[in-house]
Amino acid sequence: MIKAGIVGGAGYTGGELIRLLQMHGDCELSFVHSRSHAGKPLSSVHDDLFGDNDLTFSNSIDTDVDVLFLALGHGESRAFLDNTAVSPNTHVIDLSRDFRLEGEPFSFVYGLPEANADAIRKARNVANPGCFATAIQLALLPVAGVNLLPDEVHVTAITGSTGAGQKATATNHFTWRHGNVSVYKPFVHQHLEEITKSLRGLQPAWRGALHFIPMRGPYTRGILASVYFRFDDGLEEARELYNAFYKHAPFVWISSVNPNLKQVVNTNKCLLHIGKYGDMLHVVSVIDNLVKGAAGQAVQNMNLMFGLEEAAGLALRALAY
Repeated sequence: MIKAGIVGGAGYTGGELIRLLQMHGDCELSFVHSRSHAGKPLSSVHDDLFGDNDLTFSNSIDTDVDVLFLALGHGESRAFLDNTAVSPNTHVIDLSRDFRLEGEPFSFVYGLPEANADAIRKARNVANPGCFATAIQLALLPVAGVNLLPDEVHVTAITGSTGAGQKATATNHFTWRHGNVSVYKPFVHQHLEEITKSLRGLQPAWRGALHFIPMRGPYTRGILASVYFRFDDGLEEARELYNAFYKHAPFVWISSVNPNLKQVVNTNKCLLHIGKYGDMLHVVSVIDNLVKGAAGQAVQNMNLMFGLEEAAGLALRALAY
């Protein structure tokens, strides 16, 4: 059994990790740390866990577990590792953006399994990708993999309110979010750097522009990304390219019809739909931002790191209605 601990277990991502790890047949959840809720039952924050376990939030951290998940705020993970003596035998999976661009001095590997599985299997520490970054990269990796990514790529993507975290803000307040849609951080979203770095890992000569317009949606969870770019080959060639690239990827599926969020919410799946319109290839990518975009992908990375089946513990049913 893999002995696991979670640091920062009170947020949305921490809650998803708890749910997934307690169902995982090869994993034992040793502790869930939270400074603000220490001593309280997990169900006092994540009330859907009532009756599932008798764990309470811990004020102490066992740094000698097999795997330590850091579900902390951005900037907090690096500070935690700078000030905490983690056993050299412990693997760390960080869900913040602290190590996505620069893994040193802690030797983090970027954890997008569909692009980096071999390195993840050998890694001590993994930096989990961002949610928007996951959806967008999965739409583009097959093209970058054959050096066909053009000079300009256009993306519009919309996310649910959980993407903003659990802390109350003006833009995730129910009365503001409900029945409302808005653009934020156009062309400057923080996930652009990791997307660009990952694409250049497959297509080193690419120096093109990724034009990204993120949007807030009037719903709780899920990301839909609409991606389009110039592609000179035909639709069938594109489909063959995507099917070949994801042939061994257990969670990426090419759909013959336009997908919707309800097909992926509560799952670790990414559904892609490909269309050709004139000289433009259009790719729709849908994921659950809290599962494939965060906690589910972290468990997928754990599976790879410990030599388990990549899909272990992630056979989840979509909340289709």
